[in-house]
Amino acid sequence: MTRRRRPRLGEHENTERWLVSYADFITLLFAFFVVMYSLSSINEGKYRILSNSLVQAFNSASSNRLGEQALPPPITLPVPAIKRSAPPDKRAEVRQRAAQKMRDIAVDIRRVLGPLEGNGQVRVTEGAFGITVEINASVLFAPGGSELGTQANAALRAVGEVISSAEFPVMVEGHTDNTPINNLRFPSNWELSSARASSVVRLFTESGVSPNRLTAAGYADQRPIADNATEAGRARNRRVAIMLESRVPVPDIEPDTEQPAPPPADPGVIAPDDPISSILPPETGNGD
Repeated sequence: MTRRRRPRLGEHENTERWLVSYADFITLLFAFFVVMYSLSSINEGKYRILSNSLVQAFNSASSNRLGEQALPPPITLPVPAIKRSAPPDKRAEVRQRAAQKMRDIAVDIRRVLGPLEGNGQVRVTEGAFGITVEINASVLFAPGGSELGTQANAALRAVGEVISSAEFPVMVEGHTDNTPINNLRFPSNWELSSARASSVVRLFTESGVSPNRLTAAGYADQRPIADNATEAGRARNRRVAIMLESRVPVPDIEPDTEQPAPPPADPGVIAPDDPISSILPPETGNGD
């Protein structure tokens, strides 16, 4: 076992060498929090002042330790582009306009589908997420088919003209009952329900509805709204649902560019009223 060497007479043992590493660590930790604080502010002028102050402070400290050796020029940190979200009153205004437009569309759809709605073949409902139009499949298609009839063609073209001027997304769903189908064209109810939804979507595009707003989906007999044990229930389940979603995104507001940016300040100099100055160390020169 090696014994610890005792210091010689007159020799002083340095027990505070760890303070050098500890001081470097605290300095880096302080610089990290200062940078994090600066990133939370969107004031470009203060951000650049802080960046120049940190670069000059570290360059000055390095020059003192390295004997005034040449250092690279200061690095200018990029200022992140930040968009401000719309204020609450702006978002409320957008939602109110969208809700009013959705109500107007519902009134127009009821008008063009009035005769069918009176016979119980069409149901138009309004909810928190938009408008749902359910049309009985017997009005639109022949049994086991996906081609739109003449009367259905005219009614759906009128609906397409109503929704063509709006910007709401449109989802068209095809539904069947639980009676299986198996022929050369439709091996199952999945293909039948999808083909019926696609027929309605194709008619809407011909009526002027933008294709990027349309979605077709077939659910076969997986989402019934009535009991398939009765003929009346199966008739209700054979349907096409047209849903207009009222969720409209609120646009962001671009950064305010009307106010000119503050003039560039000398590196390391911070205005007295700058809140960042309260957390920065005092400026050190190249003296002692």
